[in-house]
Amino acid sequence: MITFTDAIDQLHTKANSRKAAELKNSIKIDRVYLGISNSELDNIYKIWRKKIDGEDRIGLAAELWDSNIYEAKIVASKLLTQARISNDELVWEEILRWIGTLDHPILADHVCSAGSRRLKADPSRLTQVSDWVFDENIWKRRSVLTLTMPWAKINNPKIDELEQRSRIISWLGTLSVDQEWLIQKAIANWLSSLSKHDIPAVLSFLEEYGAKMKPFAVNEACKFI
Repeated sequence: MITFTDAIDQLHTKANSRKAAELKNSIKIDRVYLGISNSELDNIYKIWRKKIDGEDRIGLAAELWDSNIYEAKIVASKLLTQARISNDELVWEEILRWIGTLDHPILADHVCSAGSRRLKADPSRLTQVSDWVFDENIWKRRSVLTLTMPWAKINNPKIDELEQRSRIISWLGTLSVDQEWLIQKAIANWLSSLSKHDIPAVLSFLEEYGAKMKPFAVNEACKFI
């Protein structure tokens, strides 16, 4: 069993003040930074995952996220990143709570990596995120694209997956007029991933919506074509 206090103490033993200062200066968001490398964070969360599961893991992840320590938030996301989780509703609810508090792309990518697995495990949840394309919170709008990335990477989609992908592509079309760089970049990433599996779908999208997008996003969407 790993308690929140144990977890924080272990993270602090890996702290590097110089790297922490560099992170804080680079990210420029007011929170605690410990300067722990990605490889060390991976080692830490893998050990913790072996020692706790179920609601205990969700509880620890929630406390780590709320600590407002940069590395603790990353580890929290990693603790809930798993392809198969039985009775995952509480995990999904916790990830949704985090998405509403996002403020940086790196954290957003970690959270959405965990969330995308829960979304793919239960595609009916697509309805829960569909309204986010109109949300005032830019991180929710961006998450519509990053959470649904698995549908851009399917090699041989089934009929229902094609229908789901078509629905998601319509959301990309809605967001194509959003001139925020983060949104345009996320659209470009989604389309470039899709182009590895379905070039005609990407070309069709760009023919309809490309004029509404920023030039850099169109160029990145086409980089594998």
